Amino acid sequence: MIKIGIVDDQDMVRDSLKILLSAQEDFDVVGIGKDGYDALRLVTNLHPDVLLLDIRMPIMDGVEATAMLKARSPSTSIIILTTFDDDEYVLNAICNGASGYLLKSAAMDELAKAIRTVYAGGSLMTPEIATKAFRMFSEIAKKNTKKEKLENDYILLPENLNRTELDIIGKIGKGFSNKEIAYALSLSEGTVRNYISNILQKTGLRDRTQIAIFAVRHHME
Repeated sequence: MIKIGIVDDQDMVRDSLKILLSAQEDFDVVGIGKDGYDALRLVTNLHPDVLLLDIRMPIMDGVEATAMLKARSPSTSIIILTTFDDDEYVLNAICNGASGYLLKSAAMDELAKAIRTVYAGGSLMTPEIATKAFRMFSEIAKKNTKKEKLENDYILLPENLNRTELDIIGKIGKGFSNKEIAYALSLSEGTVRNYISNILQKTGLRDRTQIAIFAVRHHME
């Protein structure tokens, strides 16, 4: 079962999503909320596999909440829900760790597919958003690389990363999903997830997005 959390400030949207998603045999809606603080409590206490998060909410919006949520529960995949294609908000949320976004007008089949996609390690981005996100990651990586080169003569990869882990980091940097990585390296998706957990532990990185930035910074993509 995929454990799902729903956070939206509109009662009708929140309740409708809960009813529709609960009808799916492999979905379990474990909690709902109306703002960023509810999202933090939900993730801290229930650790959903996937969180549907409204991007525009009172008190704390989805962009700010995403960064805090990923810090508390790195394993929770976040799908941003938005009424319009708001590139700036969506891009900032993705850079904070969201797995992608979906319009609230999306059909139920599309939403269900999106949830299963991010649960499997994939992402939800239009080509335009993906291009902008990659450019932003590259700029962040360049700035960090310049800073590190001022402090050190060169940048060292952690010595305890093995060959497979390095390959997986490189493929995440190219935007591969867990399924695509598994196929490319002749591994199971479960094994890929285990490797990613090891990578996060060894590098001290927070989530998949930071692994992608790490790959760009070290020219592994």
